[in-house]
Amino acid sequence: MTKAVIQFEHVKKAFGNEVVIPDLSFTVNQGELVTILGSSGSGKTTTLKMINGLIKPSAGTIRIDGQTITDLDLVKLRRHMGYVVQQIGLFPHMTVGQNIAVVPQMLKWDQERIDQRVTELLNLVQLAPKDYVDRYPQQLSGGQQQRIGVARALATNPPYVLFDEPFGALDALTRLELQKEVKRIHESLADKTFMFVTHDINEALFLGQRVLIMHEGQIEQFATPEEIVAHPATEFVADLLGTVQQNQNLWGHYHD
Repeated sequence: MTKAVIQFEHVKKAFGNEVVIPDLSFTVNQGELVTILGSSGSGKTTTLKMINGLIKPSAGTIRIDGQTITDLDLVKLRRHMGYVVQQIGLFPHMTVGQNIAVVPQMLKWDQERIDQRVTELLNLVQLAPKDYVDRYPQQLSGGQQQRIGVARALATNPPYVLFDEPFGALDALTRLELQKEVKRIHESLADKTFMFVTHDINEALFLGQRVLIMHEGQIEQFATPEEIVAHPATEFVADLLGTVQQNQNLWGHYHD
């Protein structure tokens, strides 16, 4: 039985006189990997940041696991909601192990539990603990740093993980490798809900079990990749799919 865990009900967001999101409603179910696709200014990152309360809506209702977000302790919510960004933000003076352990230490986990969790997560992102736990961020490649960012986001075993264009600065081969890694990790974690923002249609179609396509703060289509490819709902979506075909239909290549 599907369970709705993230719900937007007629959400509006304005910054001053500029309305970025006029009226947004959608539902994400537990255990889904949903990609949010849109160009710069489409409202996709604003939408993501409203999920963990970094940005407050101007109107409408957001529910997390059935509770209105305004009724929740936002600090507690964020500590139990993983967040992965493009800049990664690893602390340069801390080792890999210490970076992953930041939130568990804030939550006062005992050291044995922290060490065990760090080992589990390094294995999960396929970086051998004995080789990487004592390294510093500057000793890692960009792709390895992003893997640590993902591990850190998963440290407290959160039910939700938000990704804000995490692979945008990486080269194409590293990016594809990490896309496959995120997909594998999601499939290996029962009931975890991933929300992944991207401006890359190939990435959105490859990763998303459903894809939320945004344009000028509104939803153009919210459906499975297969449905979007077969039945684009609007001219905007059809034009987006045209860019995939110009790129030698990479989405089809990904799914071979």
